[in-house]
Amino acid sequence: MAAAPAVLESALVRDVEVVDARIREGRFQTWLSLITGLSAALSGVEVAYEHWRGSYSRRIMYSPVISSAVLTTCGLLGFRKRWVARHPLRIVSVISLANSGIGFYYHVRGIARKPGGWRLPITNIIMGPPIFAPLLFGIAAYLGLVASFLRDAGDPPEAALPKPGHCQHLLTGPLGHEPIDWRQDVREGRFQKHFAVATLVSAFFSGFEAWYSHYKNNFRYWVQWTPIAVSPALMLASGAAIANKRAAHTALPAVSALAMIDGGIGFYYHARGVLKRPGGMKKPIYNIIYGPPIFAPLLFAASGFLGLIASLLRRESRYTS
Repeated sequence: MAAAPAVLESALVRDVEVVDARIREGRFQTWLSLITGLSAALSGVEVAYEHWRGSYSRRIMYSPVISSAVLTTCGLLGFRKRWVARHPLRIVSVISLANSGIGFYYHVRGIARKPGGWRLPITNIIMGPPIFAPLLFGIAAYLGLVASFLRDAGDPPEAALPKPGHCQHLLTGPLGHEPIDWRQDVREGRFQKHFAVATLVSAFFSGFEAWYSHYKNNFRYWVQWTPIAVSPALMLASGAAIANKRAAHTALPAVSALAMIDGGIGFYYHARGVLKRPGGMKKPIYNIIYGPPIFAPLLFAASGFLGLIASLLRRESRYTS
């Protein structure tokens, strides 16, 4: 019986090492596809009830709801069917990213059309449509796009090479090196700096959204200040990871884990806020729509997830074209 804990610990360490190796080598396509589907589902629910508050006054407001549903379907199917993760998921992710950009334009225009427009930026950003929410919706689409270029655990080693074969990447030319295509870097898990940039941008958007959302509530609870403090820290850690490999393996994972924990705590408080509204869960749809945005803290945690994945990846090749 005394040996049982040691066996469990050994098995856990072995599993962690396997996961770490698969991420470093870019062999986690199906799992990232699953995460894409789940992220798209959460984002879709958020945008659906936010636009419900706006009474779906424009037809374009239905587009992110539809695209998130399709992205969720492709992400979940991609977990079971590789061809879905490679092709349909890529197409739907690109469309969803474009839809995020269009949504950002409409939200900026909505703020400009409020009384005073951009002459009263703080007031109208706070009281107008959430300016960066469409771009946060794009995180799930971004993950889906990256997943479509990855390999999976069952792929043979030669799957990392481009389809034309080895000849494109033989040591040739005056400097002795043929430029390596960026898609090969992704297939091999060599896109750490790229993911660190994505983490930095996502942390800025998430932190800004948390700031004005909590500002509306006058920062009633001290815990509402935590994402305001964590997001700049995550941005600094991401910036350091872009410039320095050591920071990518030390500061970035630590701050990313903190952001994920803070997102989980925020989800608890938002869920509690929904339950404390009149009627509680007797009126779940009404209270979720008009209560605190229940899944918004999980989107903040997604920034930490990006940083954590970035810390496990390898640096880009020196000869990437």
